[in-house]
Amino acid sequence: MKDLTTKAADNIRILAASMVEKAKSGHPGGAMGGADFVNILYSEFLRYNPDDSRYPFRDRFFLDPGHMSPMLYSVLALAGYFNMDELAAFRQWGSPTPGHPEVDLDRGIENTSGPLGQGHAMALGAAIAERFLVARFGDWMAHKTYAFISDGGIQEEVSQGVGRIAGHLGLSNLIMFYDSNNIQLSTKVEEVSTEDIVAKYEAWGWSVISIDGNDPAEIRQALSRAVAETEKPTLIVGHTLMGKGAVGKEGEDFSNKVSTHGQPLSAAGGDIAKTVAALGGDPENPFVIFDDVKELYARRREELKKWYALRREEESIWRAANKEQAAELDLFLSGKTPAIDYSQINCGDNVATRAASAAVLSYLAEHVQNMVVASADLSNSDKTDGFLKKTHAMRKGDFTGRFLQPGVAEFTMACIMNGMALHGGVIPACGTFFVFSDYMKPVLRLAALQRLPVKYVWTHDSFRVGEDGPTHQPIEHEAQLRLMEQLRNHRGERSVVVLRPADSYETVAAWKVAMENERPTALVLSRQNIKNLPAASGDRRKEAMQLVKGAYVVMDCEGTPDVILLASGSEVATLVDGAEKLKADGVKVRVVSVPSEGLFRDQSKEYQQSVLPCGVPKFGLTSGLPVTLAGLVGCDGEIAGLDHFGYSAPAGVLDKEFGFSGEKVYEKVKAMLAKK
Repeated sequence: MKDLTTKAADNIRILAASMVEKAKSGHPGGAMGGADFVNILYSEFLRYNPDDSRYPFRDRFFLDPGHMSPMLYSVLALAGYFNMDELAAFRQWGSPTPGHPEVDLDRGIENTSGPLGQGHAMALGAAIAERFLVARFGDWMAHKTYAFISDGGIQEEVSQGVGRIAGHLGLSNLIMFYDSNNIQLSTKVEEVSTEDIVAKYEAWGWSVISIDGNDPAEIRQALSRAVAETEKPTLIVGHTLMGKGAVGKEGEDFSNKVSTHGQPLSAAGGDIAKTVAALGGDPENPFVIFDDVKELYARRREELKKWYALRREEESIWRAANKEQAAELDLFLSGKTPAIDYSQINCGDNVATRAASAAVLSYLAEHVQNMVVASADLSNSDKTDGFLKKTHAMRKGDFTGRFLQPGVAEFTMACIMNGMALHGGVIPACGTFFVFSDYMKPVLRLAALQRLPVKYVWTHDSFRVGEDGPTHQPIEHEAQLRLMEQLRNHRGERSVVVLRPADSYETVAAWKVAMENERPTALVLSRQNIKNLPAASGDRRKEAMQLVKGAYVVMDCEGTPDVILLASGSEVATLVDGAEKLKADGVKVRVVSVPSEGLFRDQSKEYQQSVLPCGVPKFGLTSGLPVTLAGLVGCDGEIAGLDHFGYSAPAGVLDKEFGFSGEKVYEKVKAMLAKK
């Protein structure tokens, strides 16, 4: 007779295989092989409040291989978060059980996963956030972060960054189970990799435990060791069987087959009815939780309630003795920022917007105590060192600092920021050169899907990087971001806000938007100095706050303009120079700064029409692809931009060669108007 632990794992296997079978698509093999681990984890180790899955000081479980969602949904069903009808609706329209998990804290799902590697990298961010909070408020709130990774995730390059950083920081609160079954979607692992995983992680400073990943006793012992570890992150290498428990058409063992990775068992050559029966279920009614398994998880719920009561008692004692700190903790956990007087920030005149950003970051470092900033080894160039100068970097054993130095690892860094945001209690921001945003776009996409308020500081925003040449000069990058800015999330909001400020005052306004935004925000900043824009009212600081509308009039004329000039970033100042020359010729000109087309499109039609009225010729200037401004200029105007990569030369030379000057704007607009 099966022991109850094995029976519970088999229950997960039945549910997972049946979900995929009913949906006629999915990945049963990995879910069946990993069932033993998740069962032990959820029924014996993972600590959370069963009556409030958002309790901030809970353990977290981050699933990296999102295709193993049937395993996660099944164990969460045992824990009481899903019912059988919801599991049976796997991968169907409107169901809460999509093919790859999407963050849903009310149902115990900590992260959206799918693109391999990002899940465990987000777990690293959550583990860092936990250490950050414990360093400030005490060990009473300490908790673990568990991650589950597969062969594919281990192979993704981001795993190198995670392994190195977690080991370097000595994150003993991070425990990762590596589901090592030697099976991938189309091959066996040995056909693509023969590296020594154990030696690699040990070299990074991890504690590594190798076990039979389908043996409950070995899993239990490994988790106990990992929980007791105080110096290193732990990797549990669990050697598992893909499709454990699967039965073939002739009643034979059908486990360890490549075919079970990515298709229903029946399509893979197995027999779903015989599999369910062999595992103890009813093939005619597989969506059932066995009574004694229900009792097992009911007992666990009672244990967790007792744990939570003790934790709350500890918290109450701490709050009574630390009232000011308790108020600060509540502010951190609220996700809100303290009141910030942005009028007190002095960035200087005619400076690079990256320098203006440094001034803002310096101010935020003094006023937002739970802000964490990271830079991919470029802090003195992307000017995030404005923040670093007011704090210090995190290091092993000391998480009192508020700056993370991940090294040259843009992808990993961005994932860490997502994980911090998912954990809560911190406000994450990260910086690098704009051209390297290419390494971060998959992460930005997941930030958008998860509605995470991460701030991206991307500097050196154009060909004016100059001498570094085309490898470092972003041309197509803004257009790519503007496309993403058009996407909406499930709430109907812009999924990402992209801000390219035109001077130091707009930079302050951009940071204000970023800090108050509950979605990802990108700040695209210049390397070179930019002249301040004119202030029609005499108060440029106040006028720049119109940036929140996405676009606004910087310079205007009497009556209806003959032409409207529009741009974002450093090109706006160039348009102003051109506008002065046009005005001298009697042309009625309006200049519009458009730091965010997305925010502009969210304004009323009346406002949009008041800024960019239909029927008035428009001229757009961009240092990127002309398509960047196509949606704003429309068919009644022209756009001057670049349709080629940059060149290695001083920025001033490139401006001249590429035609970015007030004189060239004047000539092009005159020629355009002459055609009308």
